[in-house]
Amino acid sequence: AGPRSGPFRAGELALAEVRRKHKTTLKLLCRLAAEAALSSPGGVLPHRDIIGRLPGQVLRASGGARLLLRRPSLDEYVLLMPRGPTIAYPKDVSAMLMMMDIHPGDTVLETGSGSGAMSLFLSRAVGPTGRVLSYEIRDDHHRLAKKNYRQWRSAWKIGHMDKWPDNVEFILKDISTAAADMKSVTLDAVVLDMLNPQCALPVVHPSLKQGGVCAVYLANITQVIDLLDTIRTRKLPFLCERIIEVTHRSWSVLPA
Repeated sequence: AGPRSGPFRAGELALAEVRRKHKTTLKLLCRLAAEAALSSPGGVLPHRDIIGRLPGQVLRASGGARLLLRRPSLDEYVLLMPRGPTIAYPKDVSAMLMMMDIHPGDTVLETGSGSGAMSLFLSRAVGPTGRVLSYEIRDDHHRLAKKNYRQWRSAWKIGHMDKWPDNVEFILKDISTAAADMKSVTLDAVVLDMLNPQCALPVVHPSLKQGGVCAVYLANITQVIDLLDTIRTRKLPFLCERIIEVTHRSWSVLPA
């Protein structure tokens, strides 16, 4: 991430935080346009009142609510962007990135583009000299992932001095039928986010570097057991290093 430059501009993303009852915070994401307005439970705030202001300022909506305005982080964007399927949450993505030990310049394969959350984090991890191949079998998910990725890149270009790399190739195809595609690719890492990852393993393993890591994102332990059973019975050249569940505990610190 490069340095943020100056005040808000039309076309970039802004995040508004509104304090609610019981010490909770509501976050609202918008793309700034001179003729538009941000609607919140505490009133309306025209975008023209935001454009030209520096991030970090508190503005009042028409109903009197105080809104803290700033540029969204990547994890906030993926949690608030339009989504179709359930996304891989930032806490899980961070753990998988560490497990895969991805470096700038790496080539990474992703199966299950979904809403594009993992694609964005991988894009940042591999950098301008790296490459991300994102396979998706459903056309609606494929189109949504591309749209979310492009919106983040275009907004980033307006609000930052550097460019977000254009390094993700979204491919509408069933990974189990992509064996021919894999022959010309050497992969540093693989991340599978799909219902039946065991279908992808025979296809991707010939292209994965010796010692490369394949991280699999699964919803329940039954799916994990099915995956490990397939690896064992089909004698696939994978070693299960560890199975983890990532949890976060939020704390509320208030005056006594």
